[in-house]
Amino acid sequence: MSHAVSRAAADLAPEALYAELHQALAGLLAGERDPIANLANAAALLYGMLPDLNWAGFYLVRDGGLVVGPFQGQPACVRIAIGQGVCGTAAARRETVVVPDVHAFPGHIACDAASNSEIVVPLLVGTRLAGVLDLDSPRLGRFGAADARGLEAFAARLVAGSDL
Repeated sequence: MSHAVSRAAADLAPEALYAELHQALAGLLAGERDPIANLANAAALLYGMLPDLNWAGFYLVRDGGLVVGPFQGQPACVRIAIGQGVCGTAAARRETVVVPDVHAFPGHIACDAASNSEIVVPLLVGTRLAGVLDLDSPRLGRFGAADARGLEAFAARLVAGSDL
């Protein structure tokens, strides 16, 4: 299942699109540090502005694993072990993982059969892992280096503006 993205956003170059996303996020974070409120608004912002997504959300570190947090899209896997799937791999490595074809990723956890590509960005508070940002797409090869850079900066701004 996909969603509607504004025509203007879909036509922007990645750098311009991420600049708009960062500006919109700054407005959403202004005066609010609650992590759930900020993560919920961030998931909605990403889902609404980035084309070709079928899931946008967060997994938070709880009890030594990842637990689903605020998101947009179909119902999600609730718990993911650190080191398992794309989310758990990004969490274990503490680095962004871009997967052009999730079906070729060893140990991929299929929460939504419509997902074909994925990017996961860790949320780091200093050296502590607070969670991950996870985006899925029905389009193979949807995410690249520009997305990684843009989403890493988005995640850093979100962490800086929230009490995670």
